[in-house]
Formats: sequence, structure tokens, C-alpha cells
Amino acid sequence: MANVTLASTVANDTRRFGRVALVHDWLAAYAGSERVVEQILQLFPQADLYSVVDFFPESQRGVLGGKHAHTSFIQHLPRARKSFRSYLPLMPIAVEQFDLSTYDLVISSSHAVAKGVLTGPHQVHVSYVHSPIRYAWDLQHQYLAEAGIQHGMRSWIARAVLHYMRIWDQRTANGVDAFVANSAFVARRIRKAYGSDATVVYPPVDVERFALGTQHGDFYLIASRMVPYKRIPLIVEAFAAMPSRQLVVIGDGADFERAKAAATPNVTLLGYQPDAVLVDYMQRARAFVFAAEEDFGISVVEAQACGTPVIALGRGGVREIVVDSPDPERSTGLFFDEQSVESIVDAVARFEAHVPFRAEVCRRNALRFTAERFKREFMSIVENAMDAGKAYADSPPALRRWRSA
Repeated sequence: MANVTLASTVANDTRRFGRVALVHDWLAAYAGSERVVEQILQLFPQADLYSVVDFFPESQRGVLGGKHAHTSFIQHLPRARKSFRSYLPLMPIAVEQFDLSTYDLVISSSHAVAKGVLTGPHQVHVSYVHSPIRYAWDLQHQYLAEAGIQHGMRSWIARAVLHYMRIWDQRTANGVDAFVANSAFVARRIRKAYGSDATVVYPPVDVERFALGTQHGDFYLIASRMVPYKRIPLIVEAFAAMPSRQLVVIGDGADFERAKAAATPNVTLLGYQPDAVLVDYMQRARAFVFAAEEDFGISVVEAQACGTPVIALGRGGVREIVVDSPDPERSTGLFFDEQSVESIVDAVARFEAHVPFRAEVCRRNALRFTAERFKREFMSIVENAMDAGKAYADSPPALRRWRSA
């Protein structure tokens, strides 16, 4: 009831928030950042939606309140539906073409360019940052290596484009009134990239969809998009070195064939699976294995919601989710230090020697990341930003100069 009241209050309180615009980088699939957009639209159902491109599946558009985004010129460029990411160098120009001058509150959901929209001194801009542009900042060298463009003319062109993106990204940070980060890990990235502090509000996870499992099997589980930084083939290689232990892999993507080539008889690759199958495996797995350096790690929370402990790389946002502790009343998994076969094999051995993990402790830990908690904390930040903006606008000119000094 409290959540309905909150949403209703916001929807009717147009005098306080005025006209609201929500800007997201691009709409192409329902993933982690789109879940944030979904919850923000529930808080601000009157908001107008903007995105560089909108190719969101019509069958899932209900999560956007049925809205279609105002899009940029990139929407109409050749092969944009399948290859819009190749137009990244044009996206700063594209997002700056959105005329948001009539809005009182601008909210951006940004992992690339959305935070770079142009706003004026009479507007409040709150930016929920999933990460500063990863491939332009600390992951540039990893991105170039994975793309196979470390040398030659293509490499120099890519480096020049990323240099330009960094300059633009840092400059546009000045247009944000309040930064919100999806983890303390990302807040530190924001500090290093933009020189600004950010308040951490963990993203919403639908923990109720992942009910507590009571019967756990003897297999380990990976469930992920198969993109290079997720390191799925590495995990498969590690279990290939442990033929007595079973591994189930759910997911599809660019690295599927690499994972398939590394698989041994104890590794089962199921490819993409519907939601019900994913939940079933998460509820029955002995442990969930995670080898990515992730900004947050929604799938890790989902596994914990099923009562499943996690074996994870001890870097990134996952350190804020999994509790690696000798106390069985707190422990929900353990970490390994390196993205290597040896490190994963050692972690599995330590996991099996550990005092049994308790499913109810894992479940309780996951309840820290509900959608209701996200809405409450995010709304508090928006309200404070609006109050600060109003106080500044109402103050005498001399006091404004003093405050900005």
C-alpha cells in the first residue's frame, strides 16, 4: 500500500516537479539499465521519454508504461536497428539535439551519453549513472584488445574517437545537479572521471520472481549474456579441469562458440532459456559462479534470492552484494582473486570445504535490493535536488554568487 501511495503522490504532485523528462541512452532490450527506467517511470508516469534510438520490443513495452521515446537522427540511419552502437561517435551530437528547455526536472539514466543532455540554470538534472562510458575510461585498453584493434590505423582512429568521448563526457558532467551511482564501485569511477561525488542507490531487483529454493542439486550454474567481459569460456575451462564437478551454462551471445569449444562432458550448455527454466536452475544449483568485473551484478542478487550461494571474482560491484564471512549467519558466498582457471578451481575447492551455506541467509541478503527500496531512496535524492534548485533560484543574486564561489 505504501508503494502505491508513493507513486500516486508523485503522479499527482506536478506542482512540485513540473514537467519531467527521462533520458536513456538507447532502448533495444530489457536488461539491467532498463529495469531502472521502468521503476523511474513508475515514480514519474507523466514523464516524457527520450532515447538516442528506440528499438524496444513491442511485446515488452508495457514495462515502459506503453511509451515510445522521442529519438534522435540516429534512429533513421542505415542499419541502425542492428548496428546502432557503431554510431557511438555521433551520439554526443545526437543527445545534445534533444530540446529539453521546457522541462523543470530532467532525469538521465546513463551508461554512455544520456547524462550529456543540455539543461539550463532553471532546470534540475539528476543523473543515475550505471557507469561512466566504460570503453572510453578505465576499460579502453581491454576494449581495444577484445576488438582486435591494438595496432595500425584503425587503432589510432579508435583511440582518437575515445579521447574525444572522454573530453566530452567530462565536460558534460558540469550539467548534472545530482549524481546517483548504482554501486560504490561506480561512485568511485564517477569520482575519478568527473571529479564529483555520487550517492549510491542500488538498482532494483525483482527478488519476488526468484523464490527460495529448498532442494539444491550437485551442479554449478552460470547464467549470463555471453559477451567477452563476462568470461564465460574461462569458467568452462576451469570446470573442464574439474571433470568430477558438473556445470550448467545458460545464455547465448558472441562467446557461445568459444565456450562450446572448451566444454567437456561435465559441462552442459543450454543456450538461451525462458524465464521459468532460468529460475528453476537457479533454485536448484549448488552455487552460482560469476567471473566478471561488473558494475553491480543483478544476476548475483537473483541467485541469492533463490537461496543459492555465489562464487565470484572479488572485484567490482559484486563485493557489495556477496558476503564472504566465516560467520554462517552472514556468509552468502566467497570470492576468488584472479580471472584465471587456477583461481576458479581453488575457489570451488574452498567452497566445498566451507561450512554449509544457509539458503535463508542468502535470501535475506538479497532482500536488500528490492524495487521498493530503490524507489524510496531515489525519490529522496530527487526531492532534495529539487529543493536545492528552488532554494538557489529564490536566493538573491549576491548570495547565488557566494554559493557558487
